[in-house]
Amino acid sequence: MTVTDADAGTVTDEGAVADTDAAAAAAAAAATATDTDTDTDTESPLAPSIPVSGTRKRLDHVDAMRPVKQFGVVSTHTLLFFAPIGAGLAVGASLQLLHVTREAFLFISACMIAYSFRDVLHFELRPYWRRRFTSVGIPYLCWTLVYFLITLHGTTGSVASRLDHLAYLVGTGYYQLYFLVVLLEFYAVFPLLLLLLRRTAGHHGLLLAASGVLQVLIVSLMHWGVLPHFMRGFWATREVTSYQFYLIAGMVVAFHLDEVHRWVCAHVKLVLAFTLVSAAVAEAWYYLAVYHDVSWFGSSSDPFQPIVIPWNIGAIASIYLLGVWLVGRRRSGRTRMLTKMGSDDSYGIYLSQLVFITALGWCGWRHLNGYVPWPILSLLTVVLVFTACVVLTELLARTRFAKAFTGRSRIGPRPSDVGKERSALPATPS
Repeated sequence: MTVTDADAGTVTDEGAVADTDAAAAAAAAAATATDTDTDTDTESPLAPSIPVSGTRKRLDHVDAMRPVKQFGVVSTHTLLFFAPIGAGLAVGASLQLLHVTREAFLFISACMIAYSFRDVLHFELRPYWRRRFTSVGIPYLCWTLVYFLITLHGTTGSVASRLDHLAYLVGTGYYQLYFLVVLLEFYAVFPLLLLLLRRTAGHHGLLLAASGVLQVLIVSLMHWGVLPHFMRGFWATREVTSYQFYLIAGMVVAFHLDEVHRWVCAHVKLVLAFTLVSAAVAEAWYYLAVYHDVSWFGSSSDPFQPIVIPWNIGAIASIYLLGVWLVGRRRSGRTRMLTKMGSDDSYGIYLSQLVFITALGWCGWRHLNGYVPWPILSLLTVVLVFTACVVLTELLARTRFAKAFTGRSRIGPRPSDVGKERSALPATPS
């Protein structure tokens, strides 16, 4: 089965299947489009004077957004697991802003896959789905089993009931793994969205505006309990419709990356000011809702609130700017090396973080709040967990289980390149 009048390319969404997708896309381009040549030099949106050769157009600055976002994800789970009960108000206010990591995750994934598939007019659906669902599905299943086993001691019931619970985890996503459930849903509809962007060429601003209005409408109906139960709360976090604006925004940005890049980099102060103001407004909303000063504000703990949409947009743009800064040519070699390592390991960080957070919980880590101020302890915990995840990912990436547990190709010399170090591909979605 094939899709025509669509775009395909060479950089994965954030994945280790870059080389296979690049080869397939390049072959399709050569066979179906004489006016598109993915092997010609293309200009980097970061440094237009430096061409990026070949079919694989890696966006280092977008890759650099991933470890920044993962630091936020680990921070979210650290606060949820270890913050003292008495700090509930401050923790809730922090989580109101930290939840942007979900939208950033999907924005980056959509941007990268759309960028890779934008320059070829024909691609095979069957190989596309096989590669995409394998690159996400295998790590998802492996880590679901890992978390099921390490939490098995805390459950009761028959073998059959425990297997039912495992099936439930596979279907809904264990804790943070639900991100991958949403990503798989996005992969399923991506070819249709790609056709939509092709058919609306020249009107992407209007498309984005319509998607934004729809996003406000959806989250508003969620927040005030108008939508049915299966479209709110737990289930809403696992439905691609809850994040449609950020997915479409990522794809639109990918189609206009050079223009967006120039605009954002030329308006740094405006972007940062917008982000700070929108954060202040979201926090004010949170506190007013907590104290019921404005009753119709609704639940303060709801992660889907219309008031955070401007903050999400500003935060994603600010993380983009940070990614540009981290890979800039003026940065030291060590900074760029650590950024690349964080990017390559970001998927492993995302997948394995709950192993270390759970282990710390078993060790009574939360009791340290009685000796160390909780904000300091939280920061130390985030650094500890983040570092442990990087170490584990680097170790797993050097084993035969690299793809299954890290989403990366195995690091190590190929038989034909004995003595030469081969760098691993970047991690799959984070």
